Amino acid sequence: MNILVVGNGGREHTYIWKIAQSPRVAKLYAAPGNPGMSRHAECVGLAADDIDGLLAFAEREAIDLTVVGPEVPLDLGIVDRFREKNLSIFGPTQSAAQIECDKDFALALMHKYGIPTGDYRTFTEASEARAYVRNWQAPVYLKASGLAAGKGAIFCPTLDDALQSIDEVMVQHAFGAAGDKLVVMEFLKGEEASIFGFTDGEHIVYLVSSQDHKTIGEGDTGLNTGGMGAYAPAPVVTPELQKEIQARIMEPTVRALAAEGRPYTGVLYGGIIVTDDGPKVIEFNCRLGDPEAQVVLPLLKTDLVDIMLGTCNGTLKDLDIELDLRAATCVVISSGGYPQSYQTGYPISGIEDAETLEDVIVFHAGTTVKDGQVVTSGGRVLGVTAVGDTINAAIDRAYQAVDNISFNGHYCRRDIGHRALARLK
Repeated sequence: MNILVVGNGGREHTYIWKIAQSPRVAKLYAAPGNPGMSRHAECVGLAADDIDGLLAFAEREAIDLTVVGPEVPLDLGIVDRFREKNLSIFGPTQSAAQIECDKDFALALMHKYGIPTGDYRTFTEASEARAYVRNWQAPVYLKASGLAAGKGAIFCPTLDDALQSIDEVMVQHAFGAAGDKLVVMEFLKGEEASIFGFTDGEHIVYLVSSQDHKTIGEGDTGLNTGGMGAYAPAPVVTPELQKEIQARIMEPTVRALAAEGRPYTGVLYGGIIVTDDGPKVIEFNCRLGDPEAQVVLPLLKTDLVDIMLGTCNGTLKDLDIELDLRAATCVVISSGGYPQSYQTGYPISGIEDAETLEDVIVFHAGTTVKDGQVVTSGGRVLGVTAVGDTINAAIDRAYQAVDNISFNGHYCRRDIGHRALARLK
């Protein structure tokens, strides 16, 4: 098969790395790709949101399967366009992708179908949002309803924080048009986990559970980021809880989308919080998480291409999914200053040394090549993943690999996996 992966981040590099292991692959392309992906695929100069260019390329190169990594092209309707041309593509349609791309829609859907989540209200006027939060007992979460690169959720522990954040999102337009609708959501107390289900619109198969680390600072402090690290499996998700999440959240959501005339295919990402009242949904995403992809895909033994084809062809029920019973940890190395202002173009050293360690893979997220040297080109630069027999072993090996890598101003959290370690103690 000729396979095209759309995107250029750590999630897409992980897709490429995993797909390249499939005996089904004849030729692998990445658009636009990155230096890490170029080790397995031919990178083509097409942006992830260039739907016309990607469609023309897929037709010209006889692409048998297109895999969409990021959410933006899904929101732009890339799946609909490809299907109109009878091209096989992995991901949800534009209308189904609103489960992530419009948080107001997602919450309304969950409340309509009794899928456990928090109370909420949505506003298009800052004055109305201010009046509402003044009558709401803090803390609350404010969320830009549209896409905000994983940074649109703001925790507001006090009323002053909420009022200031409303101004930032709706008046100063910190997230652009994504904040034109603002969701004020109940603060749900508990421990978070990420659940990934591949679905053909009816049947669902699951990867191992995982847990992301969203904030920039150790101890889960500071500003939200796209994710500073992850580990899998997440001990908070016991086998019994996994079954409950599947039965009460994931499966009803797929059925609800179908009932609304938005049948969902691809990977459904449930951002779950385990509360004293049971598991509830914080939000859904319409694609694999980043950096969670970097820990859940290395623990998948089944051919990923078979699973993706099953979602496209409606044949998932015929697959037996085999998972690696070990653990994985990913530590993200970022540019200094991220998630605020940062500089790029710094040479990176030590990637090859890191990968000499057993069961270590370095996934590229924000890198490019300049004068033959791999240099930084983004906020989150590398995702250093290690697999071990235990979560302790995976964490230790990941940081051993991280210590081989260097560039000017590089930063990483040193507490990835701390909740798992505390739970195991």
